[in-house]
Amino acid sequence: MEDGVSFLDVLLGRKHPPMIGLDISSSSVKLVELSESGNGEYVLERFASEPFEKGWIADGQIEKFDEVAEAVRKVVTKSGTRTKHVAMAMPQSAVITKKIMLPAGLREEELELQVETEANQYIPFSLDEVSLDFCVIGPSPTSVGDVEVLIAASRKDRVQDRQGLAEAAGLKPLILDIESHASRLAMGRLIFNLPGEGKDALVALFEIGAETTSLKVLRDNELLYDRDQAFGGAQLTQLISRQYGFSFEEAELKKMSGDLPEDYQSSILNPFVDSLSQEIGRALQYFFTSTPHHKVHYIMLAGGTAALPGLKERVTELTGFASMIVNPFEGMKLGSAVRESKLRREASSYLTACGLAMRRFMQ
Repeated sequence: MEDGVSFLDVLLGRKHPPMIGLDISSSSVKLVELSESGNGEYVLERFASEPFEKGWIADGQIEKFDEVAEAVRKVVTKSGTRTKHVAMAMPQSAVITKKIMLPAGLREEELELQVETEANQYIPFSLDEVSLDFCVIGPSPTSVGDVEVLIAASRKDRVQDRQGLAEAAGLKPLILDIESHASRLAMGRLIFNLPGEGKDALVALFEIGAETTSLKVLRDNELLYDRDQAFGGAQLTQLISRQYGFSFEEAELKKMSGDLPEDYQSSILNPFVDSLSQEIGRALQYFFTSTPHHKVHYIMLAGGTAALPGLKERVTELTGFASMIVNPFEGMKLGSAVRESKLRREASSYLTACGLAMRRFMQ
């Protein structure tokens, strides 16, 4: 990819200088900075977030560039980081990925030519309009003498928007990843910490965003199933706003701080938790009916909404499967700048940002 930024260069085995992970979602920007201790353990040095107003980013498109850039500047200042290199991500909807088979032993230039020829078949835009990248994953599991190659492409204007946000905040983008790849990288650590190192375990990861919830079913680092549904935490904010007459922004702040009237839990929160749990149950049923699988071993809930009181218990009750709230920093040492109480409240919303920060250490 042009301008020194690559979707996939992390997969090519390059180790990077100190680098922060910056996750830009539809509702906020989140920053994570990791280091490594002498014995190779991760250390969480910093984490911070800054909310966006509704409509600043819609369907992955940046609608209010200056406002989002200002929020990115704020989160960098708030975090106290001095690191300028950054790993960012594109939403999955803005990236076309395709695995192809090519003969092993091709030189880099030959690979590039082959990838461009193949990409023409799969990308519905002129190659002049896209940033294209690829990496060799390894020998083909099905075809002797071939290698498996992952192609990633996104429209240049979308890529330049993301890069521009970093540059406007005085940062230098080194990696432009794909959000779902970053969250799966962070999940790999957590699955490895499950009993038996998570081998053969079917893990249903629900990432509950503001507008969309994605279900990914993972087994042994392989993505078996991936589906998005249109429900998320913004629906709860909307309910609070309507019930108590707050603006959307006020309702969001009060939801985060817990500063709500006495009847909030019984009249709004409990029914919402119930309805969200049912949506999660329905999404799992859809997975069971459209695949040969009929159970999962773990349900993992990520995103700010995952930590709602009672949600984990209700999901377990409705589905019959063990549910847990994702903490991507589990087992990491904490740096002196990290407030543990804040981390406990917010950790589940930092899965993608944590995966992006981990890119620094990938070899």
